[in-house]
Formats: sequence, structure tokens, C-alpha cells
Amino acid sequence: MALFDLHHPWLFVFGVLGNVISILVFLAPVPAFRRICKEKSTMGYQSVPYVVALFSSMLWMYYAFIKKNAILLVSINSFGCIVETIYITIFILYASKEARRQTVQLLVLLIGGLYTLIFLITLFPLNGVLRVQVVGWICVTVAVGVFAAPLSIVFQVVRTKTVEFMPFTLSFFLTLSAIMWFGYGLLLKDLCIALPNVLGFFLGMIQMLLYGIYRNAKPAIDLEKKVCEHVVNSEQIYPVDSEDVNSNDTEEINMAAIVPVVVANNNENEERLGDDVAQVKLQPFQTPVLVVCAA
Repeated sequence: MALFDLHHPWLFVFGVLGNVISILVFLAPVPAFRRICKEKSTMGYQSVPYVVALFSSMLWMYYAFIKKNAILLVSINSFGCIVETIYITIFILYASKEARRQTVQLLVLLIGGLYTLIFLITLFPLNGVLRVQVVGWICVTVAVGVFAAPLSIVFQVVRTKTVEFMPFTLSFFLTLSAIMWFGYGLLLKDLCIALPNVLGFFLGMIQMLLYGIYRNAKPAIDLEKKVCEHVVNSEQIYPVDSEDVNSNDTEEINMAAIVPVVVANNNENEERLGDDVAQVKLQPFQTPVLVVCAA
């Protein structure tokens, strides 16, 4: 195959490096899914990034097959399809009934509906170079959307002044992946592969720049304020009519009236505070930063 021709050594190098780096990015959610299996709960995780990643990988694999001489593009997206299918299966297994229903609906919409429609429309009416071009630009459109998804994370980092939502390692490897696949597309003279990775490179650089700016900044989270409010609320005391009882009885009644109220409020506020902490901890995993375009 032309891919392994000695006249294209750098094409092979960029393709292999792109595969290696993209595999690392695809495997980034493994710790999260190990935690899901351990807790037997999805714990606020979203299935959207993994379904979209599966859809994107299937599209690029289809493009690589009809384009030919792009075995390294086939290999990484085949790996992506397998890994994302495993992630989605685990998610459905441990998700709540509502989350499971939404995931299945999204799978039917993207894979069963949109992907099948693209496949049928391009496979039969079109042929040759025209089919490759149409599928290629569809892939570019999807890839631009995939790379633009982290923009919500960028805005979130600026708003909260914390990089908790944007791990540096992931941003770094996504940027490296974009560089490798841009070089691969450029050497292959394929604009559909090179173009979306230009956007991916600049977005990755922006993320790393923001990480450098906000990595030591104090997060703008009002959790401490909420804690203070809960403490004040827990000390509320309901008055007891002291005219109907003597002083000794009043002291006993006041203690009996205060203690249950304080205990009840403390329990309620601990639950609320626990929910607030859980939401803060789970929030980073609800964002679609793990969607990967491996082309």
C-alpha cells in the first residue's frame, strides 16, 4: 500500500504517533468508569460525550474505507468504536432508568438514524471521488462540532476561575493529537483530515493558556457561603410560652424543644451540604471534554 511506501516515511510517522496519542485520549475515561463499576452508579456522569465519540469514529472509519490507503485512520477509529461501545455499555448497565432511556434514544438518533441515513445516501446514489468528497466534508462538519464542544469548558473556567473542569493533561494530549493528524492530513494531501485539526490545535492552545492563568487562582465557588448559611439556620430556636410554666419546667421544656429542632436542622443541612459538595465534585465529569476526533 502507498501508506508504507518509502517515499512517505513522515506520513507513516505522523499516522503512528497520531494513533498512539489518540489511544491515550480514548483511554482517559477509564478511571471514571472503574469508579462507576465500583460504586454501581453513574454518579452524575453524562453519556453524550461517548455516544458522540462513537458516532464520530464510525464516520471517520467509513471515510477511511472509501478513501483507501488510509489504514492508520481505520486502525485508530476501529479502536475508538470498540472503546466507546464498552463505555456506553457500562454506562447503560449502571445508569438510572431515565439516564438509560436518554442514552438509548441518543444512540437510536445518531447511530440508528443519522449515521444510517448518511451511509445509505452516500453509498448508493454517489460513487467514486464525489462520494469521498461528500463523506469527507460531513466528517469535517462533525469534527468542527466535536472540537468546538470544549468551548463551554473554556467559558466555565473563565467564569469560575478554576481549572478543575479542564485537566491540563487531557488538553495537552488533545493538542498533540491535533498536530499529528494535521501533519498526517497535510502529507496525505487531504484537506478533510487536516482542516478540523487546525481548529483543534488552536482550541487546545487556548485551554493550556487558560490553565496557566487560572491554575493558582482561587475558585469562585460559593460553597463556603452556603456552609455559613446552613450553620445559621441550624441554630434557629422556636419560642416556648413561659407564662404557663414555672422557671424549672421552662428550662426543661426549652431544652426539649431546642434539641430536636437543632438535631433535625443539622441532619437536613448536612444532607444539603453533602449534595452541594457532590455536585461540585461531579461537575467536571458532566462536561463533554472526552469527545475525540481521531482524524
